[in-house]
Amino acid sequence: MSGEEDRLWSIVRANSLDFNAWTALIEETEKVAEDNILKIRKVYDAFLAEFPLCYGYWKKYADHEARIGSMDKVVEVYERAVQGVTYSVDIWVLYCSFAIETYGDPETIRRLFERGLAYVGTDYLSFPLWDKYIEYEYMHQEWSRLAVIYTRILENPNHQPDRYFNSFKELAGSRPLSELTTAEEAAAYVSGIASEADGEVLEGEVRPDAAEQTPKPVSAGSTEAVELEKYVAIREELYKKAKEFDSKILGFETAIRRPYFHVRPLNVSELENWHNYLDFIEREGDVNKVVKLYERCLIACANYPEYWIRYVLCMEASGRMDLADNALARATRVFVKRQPEIHLFDARFKEQHGDIPGARAAYQLVHSEISPGFLEAIIKHANMESRLGKLDDAFSLYEQAIAIEKGKEHSQTLPMLYAQYSRFSFLVSGNAEKARDILTRALDHVQLSKPFLEALIHFETILPPLRQIDYLESLVDKFLAPSLDGSTADKEDLSSIFLEVIICVK
Repeated sequence: MSGEEDRLWSIVRANSLDFNAWTALIEETEKVAEDNILKIRKVYDAFLAEFPLCYGYWKKYADHEARIGSMDKVVEVYERAVQGVTYSVDIWVLYCSFAIETYGDPETIRRLFERGLAYVGTDYLSFPLWDKYIEYEYMHQEWSRLAVIYTRILENPNHQPDRYFNSFKELAGSRPLSELTTAEEAAAYVSGIASEADGEVLEGEVRPDAAEQTPKPVSAGSTEAVELEKYVAIREELYKKAKEFDSKILGFETAIRRPYFHVRPLNVSELENWHNYLDFIEREGDVNKVVKLYERCLIACANYPEYWIRYVLCMEASGRMDLADNALARATRVFVKRQPEIHLFDARFKEQHGDIPGARAAYQLVHSEISPGFLEAIIKHANMESRLGKLDDAFSLYEQAIAIEKGKEHSQTLPMLYAQYSRFSFLVSGNAEKARDILTRALDHVQLSKPFLEALIHFETILPPLRQIDYLESLVDKFLAPSLDGSTADKEDLSSIFLEVIICVK
C-alpha cells in the first residue's frame, strides 16, 4: 500500500461519510493497483457499502472485473448493484447493455430487460431503458414484440410521449398487421371474425328471402385496413389518457433538477417539490404509483430522514408492513444510519408494533454509538420505560446519563438533563420534594444559565401551591448580577420571563 493510500484509508476509517476522501482513495488505488483485483475489490466494496446509490461506480467496478477478473464476477457486481439501487434507470441500462454484449441467448437478455422494467418501467425518466429495449428488438426485427413494447410505454406518462406515439405509428404503417400482433391478439382477431360470420348466418336463416341475400364479398385489404385503424386507435386512446395525466404531474417533474443521488444537499425548493409531488400521488390512491414515486424520491433524497419516515408511515397506513419494514431497515442500516433522528423513530415505531427488545436496541445504539449523551434520546427512552411500567429503569437512564455528563468538562447537556430529570420525576411520581432535590443537587454541578433557569421557572409553574418563588428569585438575581457571565439579551429575556411568572402566581 502506498503512503497516499494509507493516508486516505485512515481518513475514511475515521469518517466514512467523507465522499471526497473516498473518491481520492479510489483514484489512487486504481493508479497503483494495476492488475491487483483484490485491492480494487477492497476499495470498491467498502465505498459502495457507504454509497450504494452511486451507479457510476458500480459500472467502474464491473469494468475492472471484466478487465482482470471474470465474467461471473462482473455479473455478481451488477447483481449487487441492482440490489443496492433497484429503482435506478441508469443501473438497469448499464446491466442490460452488458448482457447484450455478453449473452447470445435473446431470452436471457429479454428476462433482464423485464426485471428492470418491473421496477423502473413506469418511471417518468425511464426512456433510456425503453430505448435500449426497442433498439434490441429492432436489431432482431421482432415486430410484434416491438408493438407490445410501444403499447406498454404509451400506457403511462413519460418524458417523451409524442416521440413514442409517432414511432409506434411509423411502425404500424410500415408492417402488415399480422406481423404486429401477438399470437394471442391474432387468435382473438380470428375468433371475432368467426363470431361475426356466425351472426350473419343465423340472421339469414330467419329471413324468407335468405337465398336471395348473398353477402357482398369484402376484400382482405380493406378488412386489414379497418383492423389496423382499430389497432392504432386503441393505442392512441392509451396515449391520450397518459398525456392527460402527464399534464397533472408535469410541473412536479419539471421541478426535479437532480433525480440522481449526490452527497451535496438539495435546495429547499426541490425538497418541497418532492413533498408536494408525494402528496398529489398519495391522493390519487394507486399504491403501486405511490411506492414507485417514493423509491424515486429516495434516490435523490436518500440523505434526508424525513422522507424515509414519511415512506414508512405511508406504507404502514396502506397496510403494507412488509414495505414499511424494508424501508426502515434500509434507512437505519445504510442510508441515514448515523443520524439519531431515524433511530429514535425506529424505536418508537417498534414500540408501537410490540417489538420492545427492538425498541430498546434502537435507543441503546443511539446512546452508545450514534450520539452518546443525546438529550432527546434519553428523554424518549425514559418515557418509553415509564409507559412500560419500568420506572426504576427510567430513573436509572437519567442517573447514568448525569453521571457521564458530570465527568465532562463544561458539558452543555448536563443542565438541561437535570431539568428534564426533575420534571420527569414530578410528572410520573407527583413527588415535588424529590423533583426539587434533583434541581438542588444540580446547582452543585452546573453554572447558572438562561436555559437552565428558564427550565426551573417553568417547572415551578406546573407545581401545586407553596411554590418556592423566593428561592427561585434569588437564583435569578444571582444570574442577573453584573459579575456573572451571560449576554445582556439573555439576562433581559430571563428577567421578563420571571416577572410574567410572578404576576401569574400572584
